[in-house]
Amino acid sequence: MSGQVDSFERLRREVIECRKCPRLVHWRETVAAEKRAAFKDWDYWGRPLPGFGDPHAELLVVGLAPAAHGGNRTGRVFTGDRSGDWLYRALYRAGYANQPTSDHRDDGLRLTGAYVTAAVRCAPPGNRPTIVERDNCLPYLQRELDLLEKVRVFVPLGAFAYSVLSRATVLRPRPRFGHCVETRLPDGRVVLCSYHPSQRNTFTATLSEEMFDAVFRRARELARL
Repeated sequence: MSGQVDSFERLRREVIECRKCPRLVHWRETVAAEKRAAFKDWDYWGRPLPGFGDPHAELLVVGLAPAAHGGNRTGRVFTGDRSGDWLYRALYRAGYANQPTSDHRDDGLRLTGAYVTAAVRCAPPGNRPTIVERDNCLPYLQRELDLLEKVRVFVPLGAFAYSVLSRATVLRPRPRFGHCVETRLPDGRVVLCSYHPSQRNTFTATLSEEMFDAVFRRARELARL
């Protein structure tokens, strides 16, 4: 930060203004201009997404990237798509959210004890960021980790988020990704893996709501140890 004191507001501004990745800039803005027919009346966000939640969180959830017609439309991470529906229902049932729905960034949703972010901040074509795009975003996650001083448990959603979080936390050795796999960092904090609540996983029953709820119940237990 070149001698400047970092803050959530400073980080938020820098994320929103980011244009490091030409491919992602083009894609997110094209999607925002063309829109999906079902959302033709929406004023799409069309910019990178900062993290969202409680700055005093004990739990940090890390996803892959915003959905083209989800967060890229609504302006809040995991908001306006089915993955977000699953995530915030689970956080609500675990006592981390004040409501089970997340429709738009002004819908009154509040998180207590939890913070949600993404490994990549822009919607990528085909939901597949490149290695360069991943690495361009990594410093934003590292700064969030520095600011979120009270986090005790990290929940990466999917193998991609797990690999990025492992780089940010310098997790070595890194156990193979698997649902509910737990790894303790040298400082005592815990990485607790979960399958991503993507439609590919939920429609095929690879991930059930019971399985997903179990992750956040366990996260709550670990945060209290």
